[in-house]
Amino acid sequence: MQDLKPIIAEIKARGQLTIPKKIREMGQLDKGRQLPLNEARREIKKILRQTGLSVKDVLAGISEEREALYEETYGKKTS
Repeated sequence: MQDLKPIIAEIKARGQLTIPKKIREMGQLDKGRQLPLNEARREIKKILRQTGLSVKDVLAGISEEREALYEETYGKKTS
């Protein structure tokens, strides 16, 4: 099995869950689609099975992903 990079999802302060684009595309989760939480849970489990990732895999590397996203958006942090 190829080495898979964890995919990160973030829950915002107001409880909004940001589902990464790659997962939205894989699960056909289009903008405006209402997704009951049980269905969302099933879809996420299905995607995890398809990719071979565990929840721990998905949650691993959040700091690195945030830093990479920050650098991509704003450039390198100055100390």
